Amino acid sequence: MNPREIEQRIAAIEARLSGIEAHLLRQAPQAPTAARPQLSETSRAARPGVSPALPAQPLKESKLIGNILGWGGAIALLLAASYLIRLAIDSGWLTPIRQTAFAAVFGMVLIASGFVLRKNDRDYAGLLPAAGVAVLFLTIYGGHLYHHLLGAQEAGAAVIIVCAASLWLCRAFESDLFALFAVAGSYFAPFLLRDAAGSLTDVAIYYSAWGVVFSVFSIWHGRRLIYLLALYLALIGFDMLWRGRGGGQWLSVLAFQTAQFAIFGIATAVFSVRHSSPLDQRDALAHLPPLLLFYFLQYSLLVQHLPELAPWIAVGSLAALAAIYGIARYALQEPLPGGEFLLWCYTALVLFHAGYIESVPHAWAPWVAFILVPLAAIASIREEDGFGSRWPIWIAIGIIFAVNYLRILFNTDIHAVPAKQLLPVANALLLYLGYWFCRQKDLLGGAIMLLLSLGHICAMAAALRLLPVPIIESVAWVVLAIGCLGLSLYMKDRLLGQSSLAVFGATAVKVLLVDLSGASTIARIIGLVVIGVTFYVGGMLYQRLLAKNE
Repeated sequence: MNPREIEQRIAAIEARLSGIEAHLLRQAPQAPTAARPQLSETSRAARPGVSPALPAQPLKESKLIGNILGWGGAIALLLAASYLIRLAIDSGWLTPIRQTAFAAVFGMVLIASGFVLRKNDRDYAGLLPAAGVAVLFLTIYGGHLYHHLLGAQEAGAAVIIVCAASLWLCRAFESDLFALFAVAGSYFAPFLLRDAAGSLTDVAIYYSAWGVVFSVFSIWHGRRLIYLLALYLALIGFDMLWRGRGGGQWLSVLAFQTAQFAIFGIATAVFSVRHSSPLDQRDALAHLPPLLLFYFLQYSLLVQHLPELAPWIAVGSLAALAAIYGIARYALQEPLPGGEFLLWCYTALVLFHAGYIESVPHAWAPWVAFILVPLAAIASIREEDGFGSRWPIWIAIGIIFAVNYLRILFNTDIHAVPAKQLLPVANALLLYLGYWFCRQKDLLGGAIMLLLSLGHICAMAAALRLLPVPIIESVAWVVLAIGCLGLSLYMKDRLLGQSSLAVFGATAVKVLLVDLSGASTIARIIGLVVIGVTFYVGGMLYQRLLAKNE
């Protein structure tokens, strides 16, 4: 065999081996990643170019300790600078001008140092510029308040420049701390700069302008915390300034509050649409306090100066909030659970406070409470999720109903209510209907017994109001108990039958302690016979109920 043939055979063997190897690789099952053997820390360290994996928790703790040390270092630098300034002042070398200039230079040096160190660790290096921004704010306020080197206008312009620089640093170091410094510095300026605030209208324009700036920046930066803090400080700060000036110019205050509602409401919706990030429950809880704060600040103002229009303006703010929610819902084309929660909470507040407390005449309040329950129930029936996220509405209606239920039960302050004799009957029927509905829909769980008990109590109170003779009242109670037993047999509702026992017990106590105490002998005999027969019939019906449920 010549060498050429040998080479050809070897090449053919190699080709066959390659084909067999490729076939085996295709047929072999791929081992899951989790099942692959992991390299031990020793083997990782032994292999060149592979660093041992460190646990996540120690890494987090190390970063926390590093940040604490970094803040400690920044604070120590500030203290050292303050002691150096004190030493220079005591020696007479550091004049007010030199103090202010030295502090400003020191703040700028800290900011520049952060940029120098940013390449190594941006988050850690950002601590120095944060301290520098704080130094610059203190320099401005110190130069204005104590040394009187800066006038109100110059100090205000310096604050605006430092706030703008803080927002720029927020983007450069990707740290919210700078934005929070900017928000705090801008909204505290009218308090710290003498005569810089000007008129109340000037403050309103100043705060509103910053509100727009921080809202736009918050949307651009992608952090809700920025515009939320601005909203808190705007509402609280402006109210403090207004009250500190004697509480005049209420129209300017009303316009400012309305402007803040519009600015930050639109910012919330635009943020959600821009980042495709609707409010979740946690975000909604963070937005709820300033929304409530706006409502009560504005309503307290309106009730003093426009009492007739106050409820209608509150309803208008609710309509505006609903419009903002609807636009965001339409733009995102997806559920907005957080926004819906806010809307229903605000609706419940307006309904309870502006609608019921402030607008409903006291004499008609029990009937309004009676009507609200079925209306809310009908609205809930039409929704697939029942109560769903509308539970704040039900809480408000529940409070309204409970207050008027107690008024009816104890006959308190209802002498001027139209058709007051019918109120106990109407409310008892409503509670029974609510029990039946919740029973059919399997709602409320064990709390359904509360509806039934309240219905019995209200029906018994109706007998006391409408029937003049005590023994006849007791007979009516027994009839109620037997009627419940009969219905429980028909509906196979053991819970309803058991509840009738409480009515029987209350009737027995009333007969023995009240009805028979001052009655004649004949009346006692007749009453006891009637009560005895009805009790016996009730016991027989209850035995049948037990037999049916076995």
